[in-house]
Amino acid sequence: MMRTVPSLPRLLGLAGLLPQFACVLALYVGPDEWRYAAQAIAFGYAALIFSFLGGMWWGIAAMAPAAENRRSLGWVWVVAVIPSLIALVAYLPWVFGQTWPEPSLIMLGSGILMSLAVDAKLRPLAPAWWMSLRVPLSVGLGLATVAAALA
Repeated sequence: MMRTVPSLPRLLGLAGLLPQFACVLALYVGPDEWRYAAQAIAFGYAALIFSFLGGMWWGIAAMAPAAENRRSLGWVWVVAVIPSLIALVAYLPWVFGQTWPEPSLIMLGSGILMSLAVDAKLRPLAPAWWMSLRVPLSVGLGLATVAAALA
């Protein structure tokens, strides 16, 4: 399935999973002193990549032949900002001294997994290999983010 993805996006996309996998590895086999830092880094990385995904959706909408037709693409413009807003909401418990980062990691991991529904709906506007790349990246990052919460 990934063979249809051009090599550069495939390699860079898969390499993009490594920071989250490293955090999960640190949480499961590293010393207890690494726990908070590993979870905080996992949170920050998931929030960053989730926001980046929203930016990709925005870019796909902007490049679509019907980009000037706001009625047909209006939903994309709206959902493109949602990942950044979810990341912000997931950050607020830490700011206000509530339980963090476990619930926030679950929120981000779940959002990343659910983002596949938007990716699938964008399929007609995206490159032919879009879902071949998006599925393993979203599943990998989403599950690793949840694993960081459950460590």
